Amino acid sequence: MLPNPLVLPVGFIIGILVAAPVGPVNVLCIQRALYRGMWGGVAAGLGAVIGDGLIALSAAMGVGAISGVVTYHRAAIQLVGGLVLIAFGWRLYVTKPDLDAPDVNGGGAPSLKDYFWDIPKTFLLTVTNPGAVLGLFAIFGGISTFVEVRGPVEALLMVAAVMVGSLSWWFGLSYAVARLRSRVSLDRLGLINRVAGMALVIFGVVLIGEIGINWLMAT
Repeated sequence: MLPNPLVLPVGFIIGILVAAPVGPVNVLCIQRALYRGMWGGVAAGLGAVIGDGLIALSAAMGVGAISGVVTYHRAAIQLVGGLVLIAFGWRLYVTKPDLDAPDVNGGGAPSLKDYFWDIPKTFLLTVTNPGAVLGLFAIFGGISTFVEVRGPVEALLMVAAVMVGSLSWWFGLSYAVARLRSRVSLDRLGLINRVAGMALVIFGVVLIGEIGINWLMAT
C-alpha cells in the first residue's frame, strides 16, 4: 500500500506552524543569529526541532499516555520550564555583547558544531513547555480527521516532515536575521541582549505565575 500523499505536505506545514509563533525559542534564535551569525541561530532552533520531533513521534504513534502524564504533571513541568527560562534570560541579560563571533576553528566562519551547547538548551525549553507538548498532541488529533496515518511507516514520515518544516523555519529565520547582523552596532547588540533576556525572564515568570493563579483558583 502506497503512503498517503498528504502525510508529507501536512507534516511540513505542521512543523512550520509549530515553530513560527513568537516564543522563548524564537527570541533566543533571533538573539543568537544577531550575536553569532546564521549558524548560531540554527543551533538554537535545532534543539526545538529535536524536541518537536520527539513530541510528534509520540503523538503520531498514538502514545496517549504521554499526553496524560503531561496533563497530570503539568504544574511541575511548567515550574521547571519557568525556572529554566528565568535562568537563561538572566544569563543573556548580563552577557556582554561582542560582534565578533568566536572563531574556535582558528580561521574562517564558525560552524554549527561551535554552538553545540545551544541545542540541548532549546530542546529543554521545548519539552518543558506543556503548552507546546499538548498543542502538538491536539494538532495530531485534529489532522487525524482528514489525514489518516496508517501504520508506523506513515507515522515516521509525518514526524520527519514535521521536523523538516520546523528546521526550514529556523534556517529561514536565522538567515534573515543574520543578514542584518552587519548593521547592528555594539550598543544595539547590548540592548538586544537585554531585551531578549528580559523577554525570556518574563516568559518564565508568566509560566510560574500561571501555576500560582491556578492554585489560588482551585483553593
